[in-house]
Amino acid sequence: MYRIGNGIDFHKLEINPERPLVLGGILCESEFALVGHSDADIILHAICDAVLGALALGDIGQYFPDTDPNLKNIDSKKILSQCLELMNKRGFQFVNVDCTVIGERPKIAPLKNQITNSLSALLSLPADCVSVKATTTEKMGALGRQEGIGTFCTILLERRS
Repeated sequence: MYRIGNGIDFHKLEINPERPLVLGGILCESEFALVGHSDADIILHAICDAVLGALALGDIGQYFPDTDPNLKNIDSKKILSQCLELMNKRGFQFVNVDCTVIGERPKIAPLKNQITNSLSALLSLPADCVSVKATTTEKMGALGRQEGIGTFCTILLERRS
């Protein structure tokens, strides 16, 4: 039995030397940071939503509301870990993960291998089953004006035998 899930996340972008930029579980050297209640790792958030969606378990906000002060600045790896626990309890495992980061900056190409390797380790998947790519909006809209970035993620799960 297979399940497909889609996830999407967007966060505002700011210049903030006090806040790290975290993408796909790695700290990225950048003058930019993402604004959010958690560490705002849009890639891990989109993967979490894709897992929850594939399992028909709702969305990340139901489990980790941004109104909960106990979750302020939570490491998104902890959020992912809990979503993976839900997946494992239901007997599923990843087949592959495909993520697209959308925005003008920061440039993802120099970070692609690090992000891929991080996701491979976090998801217990071979690197050739993890796709990380990027695109821009050709300077259209809020993302084109460099006000934020987003991520779309599609996953395929299969029931363990």
